[in-house]
Amino acid sequence: MDRRTFLGSATAAAVMTQFSWAASQHRIEKIGLELYTVRDLLKKDFEGTLAKVAKIGYKEVELAGYLSDLPNVNPPVKRVKEMLDSDGLTAPSSHVAYNMLSAENWPKVIEASRVLGHEYIVNPSIDRELTKTSDGWKRAAETFNRAGEESQKSGIQLGYHNHVEEFKTLPDGKLPFCSPSPTPNC
Repeated sequence: MDRRTFLGSATAAAVMTQFSWAASQHRIEKIGLELYTVRDLLKKDFEGTLAKVAKIGYKEVELAGYLSDLPNVNPPVKRVKEMLDSDGLTAPSSHVAYNMLSAENWPKVIEASRVLGHEYIVNPSIDRELTKTSDGWKRAAETFNRAGEESQKSGIQLGYHNHVEEFKTLPDGKLPFCSPSPTPNC
C-alpha cells in the first residue's frame, strides 16, 4: 500500500468513526403498530389481540377506526385504556373517520382521546364527494380548521393522512392542496 492510499483510507476510517454516535443515539425506543393491520382479529378478540401485539414486542399502537363508533364503542374507552395499561402498551394516536370531525362528534372524540392518552388524532380520508370540487375542499378545510383549533386547546394535534385525490386536478383546473399563489393550476 502506498502512502497516498494509506492516508486516504485512514482519513476515511477516522471520518466514519465520527458518525457512529448517530446510530447509537437514534435508536427507536418504542416500536409501534397501526391496529388497522389486525382489525379483523380485534373484532373477534380485542383484548386477546392487544395482548398478542404486546407479547411480540410492540410498545405503542395506533387505533384505527375504533373511535369512529362513539359513543357506542365496544369495548368501552375506559376498558380499552385498562387493557393497554395491563399489556404495557400506549396509544399515542388514532385514526378517526371524517364524520367524527363534525361539531357534534368532535368533543366526544377529544374526550375519548384524552382518556386513551392520545397525542395525535389523524383523519385518514375525507368524504369522496368533497374531493370532487374546490368548494368541497374548502368545506373540508373549514372542518379541519375548526377541529384543529378545538384539539389544540386540548393539547392534541390533528393530522390528515392524504391520498391521491389531493394531487388530482379538479374540474376548475386547480389542485386541492394549493394555497393562493401565482403558480399555474393553484
